[in-house]
Amino acid sequence: MGGAALSDVAWGFQISAAACCLPEGPSDAHPLDCRAPPAMSAFEVQPLPAEAHEGGVARFACRISANPPATITWEVNRTAVPGDTDRITALPSGVLQIYNVQQKDAGNYRCVASTVTHRRKSTEAALTVLPAPPAKSFRKPAIIAGPQNVTASLHQTVVFECMATGQPKPIVSWSRLDHKSIDVFNTRVLGNGNLLISNVNVQHTGVYVCRATIPGTRNFTTAMATLLVLAPPSFVEWPESLTRPRAGTARFACQAEGIPAPRVAWLKNGRKVHSNGRIKMYNSKLVINQIIPEDDAIYQCVAENSQGSVLARARLTVVLSEDRPSAPCNVHAETMSSSAILLAWERPLYNSDKVIAYSVHYMKAEGLNNEEYQVVIGNDTTHYIIDDLQAASNYSFYIVAYMPMGASQMSDHVTQHTLEDVPLRAPEISLTSRSPTDILISWLPIPAKYRRGQVVSYRLSFRRSTESTVQAVELLGSTYEYLLRNLSPDTVYLVRITAATRIGWGEASLWTSHRTPKATSVKAPKSPELRLEPLNCTTIAVKWQPDLGDTAAVLGYKLYYKEEGQQENDPILLEASVLTHTISGLDPRRKYHVRLLAYNSLEEGYQADQTVSTPGCVSVRDRLVPPPPPPHHLYATANTSSAIYLHWGRPAFTSAQAINYTVRCNPVGLQNASLVLYLPTSETHLLIQGLEPNTKYEFAVRLHVDQLSSPWSPVLYHTTLPAAPSAPPLGVKVTLIEEDTALVSWKPPDGERTVVSRYTILYASRKAWIAGDWQVLHREGTLTMALLEHLLAGNVYLVQVAASNAAGEGPFSSAVELAVLPKEAPEPNQRPKRLDSAGAAETAPSGYDPLDQKSMAGIIAGVCIALTCILLCVLILISRSKARKTSAAKSVPPGSDAYSRSSLSSGGTGEGGKSVEGVVENEEVLLPMLVGNGFLDAKGGTDLIINSYGPITRSCSQKKWRFFQDWKEGKPEEDQGLSRTQQKGLPPPLSPRIGCWAAAAAATAAPRARPRVTQILSEGHRFAGAPKMPIDLPSRGGHRTAVP
Repeated sequence: MGGAALSDVAWGFQISAAACCLPEGPSDAHPLDCRAPPAMSAFEVQPLPAEAHEGGVARFACRISANPPATITWEVNRTAVPGDTDRITALPSGVLQIYNVQQKDAGNYRCVASTVTHRRKSTEAALTVLPAPPAKSFRKPAIIAGPQNVTASLHQTVVFECMATGQPKPIVSWSRLDHKSIDVFNTRVLGNGNLLISNVNVQHTGVYVCRATIPGTRNFTTAMATLLVLAPPSFVEWPESLTRPRAGTARFACQAEGIPAPRVAWLKNGRKVHSNGRIKMYNSKLVINQIIPEDDAIYQCVAENSQGSVLARARLTVVLSEDRPSAPCNVHAETMSSSAILLAWERPLYNSDKVIAYSVHYMKAEGLNNEEYQVVIGNDTTHYIIDDLQAASNYSFYIVAYMPMGASQMSDHVTQHTLEDVPLRAPEISLTSRSPTDILISWLPIPAKYRRGQVVSYRLSFRRSTESTVQAVELLGSTYEYLLRNLSPDTVYLVRITAATRIGWGEASLWTSHRTPKATSVKAPKSPELRLEPLNCTTIAVKWQPDLGDTAAVLGYKLYYKEEGQQENDPILLEASVLTHTISGLDPRRKYHVRLLAYNSLEEGYQADQTVSTPGCVSVRDRLVPPPPPPHHLYATANTSSAIYLHWGRPAFTSAQAINYTVRCNPVGLQNASLVLYLPTSETHLLIQGLEPNTKYEFAVRLHVDQLSSPWSPVLYHTTLPAAPSAPPLGVKVTLIEEDTALVSWKPPDGERTVVSRYTILYASRKAWIAGDWQVLHREGTLTMALLEHLLAGNVYLVQVAASNAAGEGPFSSAVELAVLPKEAPEPNQRPKRLDSAGAAETAPSGYDPLDQKSMAGIIAGVCIALTCILLCVLILISRSKARKTSAAKSVPPGSDAYSRSSLSSGGTGEGGKSVEGVVENEEVLLPMLVGNGFLDAKGGTDLIINSYGPITRSCSQKKWRFFQDWKEGKPEEDQGLSRTQQKGLPPPLSPRIGCWAAAAAATAAPRARPRVTQILSEGHRFAGAPKMPIDLPSRGGHRTAVP
C-alpha cells in the first residue's frame, strides 16, 4: 500500500477511534472535554510472533486507546515498514497485512502509537519465513481475517478487513446482503480486498458480505459483518402553537427519529412538565385538559439520544371569554357500593340556559401520576353514577359545563371513598422444604386493585394428595409465611390459601402441590429462594438465589411450570451459574405454577414451588388510555444458516417509562403451538439463534410498558441461509464404458433441507494422487453423473465427489478405485478387434464423447455413399453428351463445319464470344430457354433477335426433333448464303440454330456485355430491311468498324 493511500485514511481513522463519553450526573461540561490532559493507555492488543511460508500471507495487529486518538505506524527491525509496495497494507485500525511473503520480509515487527504529546511502542513480534511448501494445483479459498461488526457515528470512516488465502490466489469482492448497491463515491478498496467507507451516513447501515472466489471456478467462501451508523435525533413531527379557551383541551404532538431511538421529554418555560390529572404525556404527546390561565406558556419538546439532542417549541395561548357560564355548584357524592359512587350537582348560576353538556372528571385521590377519566353527558340531567371504581379507594371529582362559546371553570372538587368488599383474588403462594418433614408456605400481599379493602385474616388448607381429609389454620392479615411441621418425607402435599377482609372471605386459590424430600437426601442441594415477577400479560420472570448455608454441590437447576389445571411441561435444564429465566408465550389472566429444584451428580435437591398470575393485556375497553402502538419498521437479515438478526423501531414514549419487548418466532406452517419461541428483550434488536437452515420463519414483535401491551406488529417473513452440505454424496460408483472412458454416478447427500447447486469430482491415478495432482470436474446440482475421459491404460484411478452450494462446500466422499486394464496386443494373423472408425475416435478431440464419435462415423459413411452415387450420375451424363456430339458431327459436311467453326471463332470476339464447340456442347442447356414464342427484346421494340453475326430466324423455337429436321433441309441455302457473304467480305451470318444459341448466350451473359447486345437489337431492322446500310460492329481489338 502506498504512502498516499495511508495519508488518505489517517484523519478518518482518528475520528472513528475517538472515545468521548458523557459525565455521569448533571454537568455543564462538553462531551469532549478538551481541558482534560491527553492520555494514552497501554496496548490492549500487541503483535504476536508469526510464521509464514514463502508466497503466503502474514498479519500483525495492535490496538490502543488514546485521547486524542493515536496514529499507528509499523516498524520492522526498528526501521519503518516500506509503504510503497502492493504487498504490504497498513490499515487505520492497527492491522498490518503482508501478501506474497518473501525471505526479505523476515524480521521483528512492532507498532508505534503517536499523538501530539505521547508516543508508545509495542513489543516486538518476529516473523519467520519458511520455505515454500510443495505446490498444489488447487486449494479451497479461506478467509483468515474477516470483517467485524462496527458501530459508527455520522461522517466517520469505517474499514472492513478481509484477508483470504487459496490456490490459485482468490479474488475478494464485496456486496450487501440486502442487494443494495455499495456507495461507489465514498467507498474504495485498500490493499488486496479491505473495504474502506468514508463519510458514513444512515444509508450505509447494513450487512456487508466479503466473498473470496478462486478465479475461473465456483469455489468461494464468504464472511459478513454489520455496519450500524448512529444518527442524532431529528424531528419528523413538530409541535404547533395553539390558541385554546379556558377549560378547553390542548394537544401537542412531537415525533423524533434517530439511532438509537431518542427519548422525548416536555418542558414548560424551560422546566420539566410533570404528569398529573389534567396533564398527561404518552406516545410523545402532551395533552392538557381543563386549561387554566396558568397553562399559557411556551412548551418545548426535547428529543435526545447518545448522538445529540434537538429541541422544538410551541406556544399555548389561553383565551378568556366573558360569555362563558359559571361553574356547576353544590357538587356532592354518595357511595353506592364498593365500585360505584353517585355524583350530583346544580346548574350554573350564570348563563345556565346556554349549557349544552356537562363533563364529569374523576381520578384517584391518593398517589402521584394518577390517570384522570372523563365522561360527557347531556344537559338534561344533573346527576351521574360512576360504577367502574376500585373498592376501598378515595376518588376526587369535579364538573365542567360546556356552551358553544367555551367551557366554564371547574367546579369545586369533592372526594368520596368506595366501600370494602371481599378480595377478588387469593395470594400467590410459594412452597419450599428445609427438611424432609416440613414445608415453608410464604405468600405476597394481594395487589390493591384485587384486595378491595384491608385483609384481616388468611386461611391455609393442606392435605396429602392421597387423602381427602383437609386440615386448616387461620392466620392474622399481617402474616406472610407459615411452616408446616411433622410431615411425612417423600410425600406429595396439596396446599391452598384464602384471604378475608372485614366484609368476608374471598375465593380460595387452587391446590398447589409439593413433594417433601426423601429422608435419605443428606447431600441433596437445598431449595433455592424463588421469586416470580410478571413482566407483562404473557411473560414471567423467574429469579432465584441459592441457600447461602448449603454446602452441597450444584450441577444445575431444573425448572418446571404449568397452567393450573393443565399438565406440567418437561423441565428446562439450566446451568448452575444461571439465576434467572424468562417464561414467555403465556396466556393473559391465567395462574401458573412454577417449580424449581437444584441437582447434582448424586440426586435432585429440595424443590421450591410458587404460583403467579399473569395480568390482563389492557385494551381500550379496560382504560381510556389507548394501548401503545406496536413496534414499526421491522426488518430481518440472515447472518448464517442458523441465525437471523431482527431489528425494529421503537415508538416514542416519555423517558420515565421502561419498555420491554416480546419477539415471537416460529417456522411458517408450524402446527405445534408449543414450539413457538417467545423471546423477551429490552433492546430494539435481537439475534435469534438456533434456527434450522434454509427454513422460512415468521416474526412479530409487541411492546410492554406500564402493564400495557401493544398489538403484535405485522408479521415479517425471512428465510435462513442454506447450510453447506454436511454429508458427502451417497452411492458413488465408477464404471468403465470404454477403454479410456468411465462413467461416475452418485446420489445426492442426505438431508431434508440440503441444497446442492454444484458437484465437484476429483480423480487422479495413484501416481498423480501421491503427487497431489488431481483432475477437477464440475457438474450442476441437478446432474448426478459425469464422464471421465482419456484415462490411461494400466493405471488405477481414485475418484471422489463433493456437493456444494452458496454457503460452501461439503465433505468429499470416500475414494472409489477404478482399474483401467492395459490393451491386449493383437496376434499376427488376427485382424484388429476395432475398426478404423474406432481408432479415429480414439484420436478425436477431447470435446467429443464416444457416442458422438460413432455417430460421426455413420454420418461420414453415408456422405461417402452419396458422393459415389453423384459421381456415377455425372459420369453417365458425360458419356451420353459425347455420344450426341459424335452423331451431330457426322451429319454436317466437313467443309461447312470447318468454315462455320472458323466463322464463329472470328465473330465471337469480346466477352460474350464462344466457339462452336462450346455452343454445341451447351446445346442441351440452351434449347430449353428458347421454347415457345419467347424472344429477346431489350427495349420493347421489334421481336427480331440479332447477334453479332446478324438476324436470327424464329425457327429455332421449335421442338428439338423439329429443329434437327429444319436444319437438315436448310443446309444448301445456308451454304450458299455463307458463300455470298464470304465473297462480299462480310462475316458469315449464323445459321438459325447457331443464332438461337448466341442469343441465349447473350441473354445470360454478364451485365457488362449487355449494352452491346442492346445496341445490336435496337438496330436489328437494318439487317432485315436494308442489309446494305453500314452497321457499327466492334472488332476483335475493341474498335468499332463500319460494315456496309
